[in-house]
Amino acid sequence: MTDPAALRLTERRNPGTANIDTASPLAIVDLIGAEDAGVPAAVARARVEIARAMELVEASFRAGGRLVYVGAGTSGRLGVLDASECPPTFGTPPEMVVGVVAGGLPALVKSIEGAEDDPNAGIAEMDARRIGPADTVVGIAASGTTTFVQAAIGRAQTLGASTVFLTCAEPPALMRDTCDVTIVVLTGPEVVTGSTRMKAGTATKLVLNTLTTGALIRVGKTYGNLMVDLQAKNAKLVDRGERIVVEVTGVDRETARRAIEAAGGSVRTAIVIAGRGCSREEAERLLAAHDNHLRPILGDRP
Repeated sequence: MTDPAALRLTERRNPGTANIDTASPLAIVDLIGAEDAGVPAAVARARVEIARAMELVEASFRAGGRLVYVGAGTSGRLGVLDASECPPTFGTPPEMVVGVVAGGLPALVKSIEGAEDDPNAGIAEMDARRIGPADTVVGIAASGTTTFVQAAIGRAQTLGASTVFLTCAEPPALMRDTCDVTIVVLTGPEVVTGSTRMKAGTATKLVLNTLTTGALIRVGKTYGNLMVDLQAKNAKLVDRGERIVVEVTGVDRETARRAIEAAGGSVRTAIVIAGRGCSREEAERLLAAHDNHLRPILGDRP
């Protein structure tokens, strides 16, 4: 029998939920809620490392490189989720933030047994995606031991990329020693033993949200806290884009709509058109001259 003390933190039994199978629905909600309540504090304890990782991602973006998430199971799916939400929110090209999950696309909707244990697949993914010195690769492994992720990280390092390792357990010494940044978020034993889709998954989502949001803010994808590069591809986002132009420039809704049309759908360009009363060509010239940042053109309006 395995010594409980030797188990990875994410594999240990949680004494607080040992009798959860006898609990009422309300008691189960309370038990899970009590465990989840500690997740933000665990993430906050890694704030310095998260900020350092953000700096690496920002540097990659400024160099024309990519952020590439690599994970298996829940960790891989969360990386793909975060990557897929960047284009509609920040107007990034799909190749700028990429999610790689062990087992490929089928693993997004069902478990692919054994995929996480294949080191050659992790290496092959890095080669197939032509990882290079401009890129930052973030390996996500809740337990810290996923072979696919460790192999991918090792290959990314060989190819010259910056590397980050995110885990919810004490990481292997090799990861600490070789990665540029190691983010350790100790969320403790899960409500259901080993089910890292729970607290570890929640913590991972918080960290990934912070990495991409922070790095993209740093490269000018927002004006204040407004998502001025959103892609208005549904009714909600069309409405939001018009409201952003109205809020920033003070024009009425119809003027905002016309400005967006004149800008070819670009909310950022429409803000300059409406705010400066200029043509699309002049707006684009101003944006190019200021690295697409609105604050130097319009001041502190947000």
